[in-house]
Amino acid sequence: MKQVAAEVITPRFRSLADGEVIEKNPGDLVTVADREAEVLITRALNDAFPDAVVLGEEAHAADPRVLERYLGAEHAFTVDPVDGTKNFVHGSPDHAVMIAETRSGETTRGWIWQPEHEVAWVAERGAGVERDGERITRRPVADEDDPRGATSIWSLRGHALEDLPALRPSWVCCGVDYPKLLEGEVDYILYSRSNAWDHAPGSLMVTEAGGHVGHLDGVTYGPRSTQPGLVVAADRTTYAAVARRMPKDLSRR
Repeated sequence: MKQVAAEVITPRFRSLADGEVIEKNPGDLVTVADREAEVLITRALNDAFPDAVVLGEEAHAADPRVLERYLGAEHAFTVDPVDGTKNFVHGSPDHAVMIAETRSGETTRGWIWQPEHEVAWVAERGAGVERDGERITRRPVADEDDPRGATSIWSLRGHALEDLPALRPSWVCCGVDYPKLLEGEVDYILYSRSNAWDHAPGSLMVTEAGGHVGHLDGVTYGPRSTQPGLVVAADRTTYAAVARRMPKDLSRR
């Protein structure tokens, strides 16, 4: 991840040329850095694990059928080559490279590399999560405190969930959002979509640190989930408190 970022991502940070930013859909950007990084990472994973399915964000954009192969795979990887592409395009350092490994529908390992912050996050199921080699845990929200939330959902930014404090904007990058929760910047984060390349790495990290990730109906998030509406929380109590206050039409926001 570090090598790929150094080769094709960091050299283009704040140096993207005309024609190197493409709009896949209205407001949905991709750059040559995204595409080149995904090709290099996918090639390395295929060489090391030839029987595994690799679900890359850009591969899925080009051929949605790869999702079906991923959902049925015993062994698979997810790849988000430049998470936070909008941030990357606009010169914000809040972007990341993310990979997750899944076996039999469970995330077993996850990696986040933040090239501009030079911070690495690594998690393994049952072995905890580390930031630059240091074990990280997340304290539950104290009973006397109101949990502080963030979201990338525009219609909810600045609004309160009933009696909870108003939601602040997220960092618009799961590879930064999840670590910020682990570091205590916020206590929960709300998402409308549950794409595996966005959430498989960070959800394992939060879970390994003592948190909880689930949908609005109480179902725990898994890397094969395609259900909309996601609550990432520092602990199960916070998750339950937020989920019951959430608008049920979240998937349309």
